[in-house]
Amino acid sequence: MHFHVPFLLALLINVAPSDANLLARSTETVLRAHKHAVKRSAGLARDLRLAFNGILVEQNKLGSSRVYCVSSPSDNGSTLTNGTRSSSSTTSGAAPTGSSSASSPWKLSQNFQGNSFFNGWDFFTGADPTNGQVTYVDQGTAQSAGLVNINNAGNVIMRVETTPQVATTRKSVRITTSKTYTGGLVIMDSVHMPTGCGTWPAFWSNGPNWPAGGEIDIVEGVNDYTNNQATIHTNPGCTVPTTNSSVLAITGTLVGGTNCAAAQTGNQGCGVRAVQSNSFGSTFNNNGGGVYAMQWDNNGISVFFFPRNSIPSDVSSGKPQPNNWGQPMAHWPASGCDPFKFFYTHSAIFDTTLCGDWASSAWTGSGIPGQEQSCAQRTGVATCEEFIRNNGAAMNDAYWEVKSVKIYQTS
Repeated sequence: MHFHVPFLLALLINVAPSDANLLARSTETVLRAHKHAVKRSAGLARDLRLAFNGILVEQNKLGSSRVYCVSSPSDNGSTLTNGTRSSSSTTSGAAPTGSSSASSPWKLSQNFQGNSFFNGWDFFTGADPTNGQVTYVDQGTAQSAGLVNINNAGNVIMRVETTPQVATTRKSVRITTSKTYTGGLVIMDSVHMPTGCGTWPAFWSNGPNWPAGGEIDIVEGVNDYTNNQATIHTNPGCTVPTTNSSVLAITGTLVGGTNCAAAQTGNQGCGVRAVQSNSFGSTFNNNGGGVYAMQWDNNGISVFFFPRNSIPSDVSSGKPQPNNWGQPMAHWPASGCDPFKFFYTHSAIFDTTLCGDWASSAWTGSGIPGQEQSCAQRTGVATCEEFIRNNGAAMNDAYWEVKSVKIYQTS
């Protein structure tokens, strides 16, 4: 999947908001179909928040979209289908304490943790569709190169190659669940995520025939960002009813438009940025990480974030009660986007790419939470690609440390 990034990107960094919007509206992204499912394209422009007089101003989407291509899951047709839930998926004002003693309607369907974590995941080895400076390797190569292992705490490690200098790309890891699911509750507990200039990590899920099967970005960001962004991408017809966070009953802020159709928005989709400054990157890691949960039921799709010291007891006990968690970080209501028409047959995915369409384009940008100084200024290197090729030690923090991924169903 190739995208033509307009030279207007460079101009948007220095123009006034009204001019930037005009320029962004004039860009186009050329989408080409791929025989495999296609991955996330929300990106770069959802983040062009420039500081003017101390205020972060949202910019429109640019044409440099972020799209991944993933192989079809080798699941032998195994698909898990979720049941329904009668009550609302969001509750205002409740503290996210949960109740470990109450019976949960959510039953554990897939559990990835400890020494058997990689059982049930496929290693993707195709070219990076986001034009990142990585070579995704198979499991055997990853193990022999020290890119994957289970540490003494029983957590899985997935890292990027740290060889001091490389000619072109660095080895990296991208994994996809073999089994698919339609609806459910996905809970990911991570101690550490990749961070630093040049990095672009994500934990997300994708359906077939992108964007027909939908895409849900649960965790995503680039470079030094500290606030997570969750996004959905769909076929035409899926919308968010409002940009008002209070009306949506979410803690995050809508940073994309209300039309989630990839083809009609230049792949922007509908993105929501977390307000918590410890929800992504180095601040997430310094706080011991935390838990992300994605709930997909008849009410819509929601993403929750719990810092390490605020994980609900029902999550820890394996009896999740989302109704008791309070407001989610992000929510896309079923009233505007049928969650079983626009999303189906998903696989969960971890990946870490370097540079690529988003991180490279954001290299000289600043004014986004965590990126008060651009990577170009901070590193003294003009381009992302030059930096990652010659600074292997800077990749030491470019790794996932994951305690578990658990997928629940109601039936």
